Amino acid sequence: MFRKSIVNVWWKRHLVVVLLLLAGTGLFLYSRAEWSAMHRWNRAIGDMSLVLVAVAMALGPMARLWRKTVRFLPFRRELGIYAVLLALVHATIILIGWVELDLMRLVGFEFHPGLQRYVMLQHGFALANLIGILALLYGAILALTSNDRSLRLLGATVWQFIQRGAYVLWWLSVAHTGYFLFLHFLDFHRQTPEPNWAQWPFVGLVGVVLALQVAASSVTWRKSRPRNGLVPKST
Repeated sequence: MFRKSIVNVWWKRHLVVVLLLLAGTGLFLYSRAEWSAMHRWNRAIGDMSLVLVAVAMALGPMARLWRKTVRFLPFRRELGIYAVLLALVHATIILIGWVELDLMRLVGFEFHPGLQRYVMLQHGFALANLIGILALLYGAILALTSNDRSLRLLGATVWQFIQRGAYVLWWLSVAHTGYFLFLHFLDFHRQTPEPNWAQWPFVGLVGVVLALQVAASSVTWRKSRPRNGLVPKST
C-alpha cells in the first residue's frame, strides 16, 4: 500500500527521483575526490543523468517480463525529466569550465597563434560533443512533452511516437558517454591518465538494459505468434 501511494502521487515520484539523483551524484563525486572540481562535477552529473535514463529504459522491458513491476512505470516520466535537467547542467559545466564559452573549442578546434586562425585538433571531441548536443536537444523535446497537457494537445498517436524516441536518446547518450570513458584521453601527445573506474560498470549498465530489451522483445514475439505455427484464416 505504501509503495502504491508513492507511485500514484506525482510529487512523491518527483521526491523519490530527486533523492535518488542527489545520493547518486554524491557517490560519484566521492569516488573521484582526486579529480579537479570541474571534472568531478562534470562527470558526476553526466554519469547520474545516464543512470536515470538507463533506469527509465529498463522499466519498460521489465514490466513486460515481470508483471509486478508495471506499477513502477509512472516513474519513467520523472526519471526522464530529471535526466534531461542533469544533462543540461552537465553541458553548462562543459561550456563554462572546460571550453570557456568558446564554441569553436566545443567542436574540436583550437586557436593557433602562428596561423592566427582556428585549426581542428580533436576530431573525436567534436563528434562526441555534437552527439551530446543532439541528445540534449532530443531529450528536451521528450521532457517538454512528457505531461498530460501535451498528450491532450498532440493526440495519443503523435505523443506516443515522440515518446518512443527515448530509445534514440538512450543510444545517443551511450555513444557520447562511451567516447569520454574509453577514447578521449588516449591522445598520443598527452599523458595517458589512470583508467576511469566507471568504464566497466558503464559496459555492464548498457549490457543489462540491452539484455532486458532483447528478452522482452523475445517474449512479446513468442506471445504474438499463432499457436501451432498456423496463420489464422481471413474471414
